Parts: sequence; structure tokens; C-alpha cells
Amino acid sequence: ADSGDADVELPSVRHQPEGLEQLLARTNFTKTELQSLYRGFKNECPSGLVDEETFTLIYSRFFPQGDATSYAHFLFDAFDADRNGALCFQDFAVGLSVLLRGTERQKLKWTFDLYDVNKDGYVTKEDMLEIMKSIYAMMGRCTEPALGASAPAQHVELFFQKMDRNRDGVVTFEEFLATCQE
Repeated sequence: ADSGDADVELPSVRHQPEGLEQLLARTNFTKTELQSLYRGFKNECPSGLVDEETFTLIYSRFFPQGDATSYAHFLFDAFDADRNGALCFQDFAVGLSVLLRGTERQKLKWTFDLYDVNKDGYVTKEDMLEIMKSIYAMMGRCTEPALGASAPAQHVELFFQKMDRNRDGVVTFEEFLATCQE
């Protein structure tokens, strides 16, 4: 590890009990669950920080039949709430808490933010096409029947037919939320 990683890691190690109390307040995990998650995180990421390349390598293990690089990029961005280019345990725990134990609205907001590729508050057809292409690439050859090259674009059109309620070419969180809740 270079000295930059060590500088970033030391404050969290020094203030670990305080960090645990803060995470208990910010997540829906128990102390035991957080400790277990932390052990697993440190086992995979001994420096305490995960860059996008490492995240992609770890995530890609789950999809050996395809290329998960692009989708892992979008997931990394979704977990990297402070946009500093590295995931610390807090980023991981807070995101995982929303996905596993969050309210319906929190889960849908997290998903909407994942789809909002350029983080402008809207999901455009271009945003959604990037996501769909990355999902199809990640799934690789495991889909039956095999999907054609136009499948991602068709998926995007269906998404917009359902979600873009006012037909303005973008999906807002309110549109996304209302459609999903129906």
C-alpha cells in the first residue's frame, strides 16, 4: 500500500468504536452483523479501501460467463456515495443496508440513482441503454434463448413506455417510484 492509502485508513482505525456506533445509527444492521461484514470486507480488502479495479475483479467472480466490467462500474459509482473513487467499509455497509433492509422507497431511490448514469436527476434513454448493455454483457452466453444485439434497445423502449408517464423523454424519480409502486 502506498502512503496515500495509509493516511486515509488510519483515522477510521483510530476511531473504530465511534465509527461502529455511527454505522449502527446509519444502517439497519446489528453490531454483530456489522462486525461480521467488516471482517469479510477487511479479508477481501486489507487496506480498508477498494478502488474500482479491485471492486470489478471481486464482482466479476460472480459472472464468469460474461463481462461484468461495465456493470461493476455502475455499481461502484452507486456505492461510492461521496464520489471519492474508493469504497470504504462505511460506503459498502450503508449501501448494502439500503439494498437488504431499506424501505421500498430507499431501495427504489438507490436503484434510480444507479440508472441515472450521469447523476443529473433523470434517467434518459442513453443512461438506460448503457445500463442494459452492461447487464446483457454481464449475463454473457447464459441466456436462453440467445438474445439478439437489439435486445438492450428493446428493453429500454419497454422501460420508457412504462416509466415515462408524461412522455418528455426522461424518467424522474417520481415517475419511477409511482410506476414501480403500482
